[in-house]
Amino acid sequence: MKKCAIIYNPLSGRKAKFKYLSEFQKILKSHDYDSDIYYTEYRGHATEIVRDLEPVDLVLSIGGDGTFNESITGNCMRKDRLVCAHIPCGTTNDVGTMMGYGKNMLNNLKITLEGVVKNVDICMINGRPFVYVAAIGKFADIPYETPRKLKKRIGYLAYISEAIRSFFDKTRLNEIIYEVDGVEYRGLFSFIIISSANRISGINNFYKDVKLDDNRFEVLLCNISKKKDILKSLYFLTMYDVHKVPGIYSYKTDKLKIKFVDKPRKPWCLDGEKLDSLDDNYEITIDRSIKMMIPEKNVSKLFVNK
Repeated sequence: MKKCAIIYNPLSGRKAKFKYLSEFQKILKSHDYDSDIYYTEYRGHATEIVRDLEPVDLVLSIGGDGTFNESITGNCMRKDRLVCAHIPCGTTNDVGTMMGYGKNMLNNLKITLEGVVKNVDICMINGRPFVYVAAIGKFADIPYETPRKLKKRIGYLAYISEAIRSFFDKTRLNEIIYEVDGVEYRGLFSFIIISSANRISGINNFYKDVKLDDNRFEVLLCNISKKKDILKSLYFLTMYDVHKVPGIYSYKTDKLKIKFVDKPRKPWCLDGEKLDSLDDNYEITIDRSIKMMIPEKNVSKLFVNK
């Protein structure tokens, strides 16, 4: 029998149900996996659990995007990288939706175990992994500033409520010097988004042609400061190619350096969670050593190597 470690976050979203766990284990058993369940008890616990695991054939995280991020972070700390999978049950579930998961958690597990194992590009910011998005500036703090109790009570509407509050806050511009593919630029920007995903903050097709194994990530910088114009640009991003949106600078690269002339006031948001450190300089690179087990549904869309 193969071995599976289930990393379960009982606080994620409104759909994480303890009663499913025994069913998960039955499904795993039918696919020749013995499984042990590890319950997360605090922020960062999933990272510690995965980092210290005895070798297993599969690490299965059950929770939101932040839980998955923690599991991948723990895996990146290991010398012997493990195959990871994720069953989404958080509030937004951007990663899960991108991968092709639906609302039925038991079916999601079945299509995962009947899926494929793929090498996936994992972005690193100053050595800290993020699975699909890092953001800083206007609106970027919404995911980690939105109260957990409110998310559990009203779900995605909690983010909308926080976004409305954030909209009326003063828009600050960060002056940065950044380097892409050896070319240096300088400018004032209201927000920065670095991603390897086609769905961000619940917005589908944020980028139109994202590949998870092309050794590239997407960079978006917005130099707009007027609130109404920021909203217009975000709307246009859902309708048109990113290169055609006024006030938006975009790149696709495998290495990015960013220097803030003045230290930013608020931390980066990584996969919906706060990056604890505040620095002047950041370097974003790619780790290509992570393997994920994912459904076959969207493989042809998301991967260069089918």
